[in-house]
Amino acid sequence: MQADDLLPLWQDLVRDAAARGEHIRIHGGNSKAPWMPAVQRSGAETAEHTLDTTQFSGITHYEPTELVLTARAGTPLAEIEAALAAHQQFLPFEPPHFARSGTSTATVGGMVACGLSGPARMSAGAVRDYVLGASLLNGRGEVLHFGGEVMKNVAGFDVSRLLCGSLGSLGVILSVSLKVQPLPAAQATLRFAMTQDEAITRCNTWAAQPLPVNASAWLPDRNTGKGVLTLRLRGAQAAVQAACARLGGERLADAEAAAFWQALREQTLPWFASTWPGDSQAALWRLSLPGTAPMLDLSGTQLVEWYGAQRWLISAAPAPIIQEAARQAGGHATRFRGGDSAAEVFCTLPAPLDRIARNVKAAFDPHGVFPTLF
Repeated sequence: MQADDLLPLWQDLVRDAAARGEHIRIHGGNSKAPWMPAVQRSGAETAEHTLDTTQFSGITHYEPTELVLTARAGTPLAEIEAALAAHQQFLPFEPPHFARSGTSTATVGGMVACGLSGPARMSAGAVRDYVLGASLLNGRGEVLHFGGEVMKNVAGFDVSRLLCGSLGSLGVILSVSLKVQPLPAAQATLRFAMTQDEAITRCNTWAAQPLPVNASAWLPDRNTGKGVLTLRLRGAQAAVQAACARLGGERLADAEAAAFWQALREQTLPWFASTWPGDSQAALWRLSLPGTAPMLDLSGTQLVEWYGAQRWLISAAPAPIIQEAARQAGGHATRFRGGDSAAEVFCTLPAPLDRIARNVKAAFDPHGVFPTLF
């Protein structure tokens, strides 16, 4: 069946489900399956229907000279990255595939719906910063179009960016237009031995200086009792070379550096191993904090990214303790994977934000056809 022939069928499915009070589960490549059942509460496990977006696939427009690509939601993310690489371009926010087996099933629709960004988030921006436009099948069976294929295309509320991180709660993402960028002229990866607090201070100091700092990751090191900060530089050849000379540290070989950053993005580093389903009952928490917040006094082990703004925690501590510690530090905690399935995934929103979230959900999906996040 052709991709365009699917849309009328999907519209009928949504309208029928709305009329019957039934639910629809959306999935693409299922690469985020270890996370999605936990975050989609209502209708996620008991949905009467499943809508598979992988059939709705294909790059519909790509103009390398304009740095814009448009693709249907079911298009494999690997296909998009290959098309960009052929023209020396890429997605700077480095979306994770979560391809543990080495074969990616991630789709561009899932990339937007989950809103997850990779190691370069703090310097390059997030997924939403590269979404120029999108189309959506809402809970009424209507096809809505937002934004376009140029930067200056938004008047009023930018709904295409609202879809980033919506996790399928507002409808079926049908297509997405993305801004892309040329590959960097040069890059280098440096390593330094230091404590977590030292790494956070150094990274924020360097980020405030005219240095081509692109990504950072601090991991604990049992051998030294401290830890190791891995820093990536990207930019013009002269800028990268000058930064290497100024910062010092141990420079990694290009192949070793590429393998490290990919393993960090895909969560295949040994540090993450115990958090995948079936491996352990350990819980993996994602802490979103002010970049300058000091190390949190929590049991378990922590990995720090984004100059300190994103911290991964493997811990058996009760959810309320972790969430309160994150709140006290000025951020919030999300149970990303594993642990007590009855524990809350997201922190409780303040009343005004909760009201806005519920009103947005009601506007796009008034009959609750698609799973909700609260």
